[in-house]
Amino acid sequence: MNQRRFSSLRLLCTLIGLEAGMLFTGLPAMTQDATATVEKQFLIPETNDSMAGSGPVRRYDWMKQVWQRRRSTFDARTQQDQNAIVFLGDSITQGWGDDFRGTFENRKVANRGISGDTTRGMLYRLKEDVLDLDPQAVVMLMGTNDLEEHASPETVASNVRLILQALSEHDAEMPIVLCLVMPSSETKSRPATQIKRINELLTEIAEENETVHVVDTWTPFANEQGDAKAEEFPDLLHPNEAGYSKWKAALEPTFQKLNL
Repeated sequence: MNQRRFSSLRLLCTLIGLEAGMLFTGLPAMTQDATATVEKQFLIPETNDSMAGSGPVRRYDWMKQVWQRRRSTFDARTQQDQNAIVFLGDSITQGWGDDFRGTFENRKVANRGISGDTTRGMLYRLKEDVLDLDPQAVVMLMGTNDLEEHASPETVASNVRLILQALSEHDAEMPIVLCLVMPSSETKSRPATQIKRINELLTEIAEENETVHVVDTWTPFANEQGDAKAEEFPDLLHPNEAGYSKWKAALEPTFQKLNL
């Protein structure tokens, strides 16, 4: 009788041990799955099927890495950047630095630029990167990379319209500062005629929305041919310190008017 009890107790302990072993050996796998889930939310979708808007989405290897790294950083700063003036854009915005090199002094600003991004990519990441910050205002500069991927100005304008609609649905009174596409060069697959057409369309869209304020960031930079000047855009695409200083100067009157 005692022997049977002992055997039963030993069997019970064995079963408990097996269940415990399964439980603890399962934890690493669960942790890995959770980590993978976190990482996946910052991956560029493999296809455009789940992405609103139209036009190109960049999926170059370098772009995927920048996208994931930047968006992971954005996610970590979500609480810190609440109610900031949020800058949404591509490499021109990213290149200003996350602290904008201190140029905005006491204003709370957040940089949500991702190098290489297109307007469709910005539309896709708008909620997590911008809306979830409940911004006091949004500054937009976008569209130049769409041209390099052979999108039409009308496609760019259509995506910008969708972004503006989403911003308005989030907060109908939130001011939006819409910067015109800066000049570049036909050698960069960004001819002046196409940029001018985008800017015409953006101006028309802004006139339909009381909360959208256009800042002319084309005229101050363009040469007589409508291209970027090498002294401000050394690679004819990205501004240097002089270029960023001029962008800041172009923004300031609108910021002051809006009490930002």
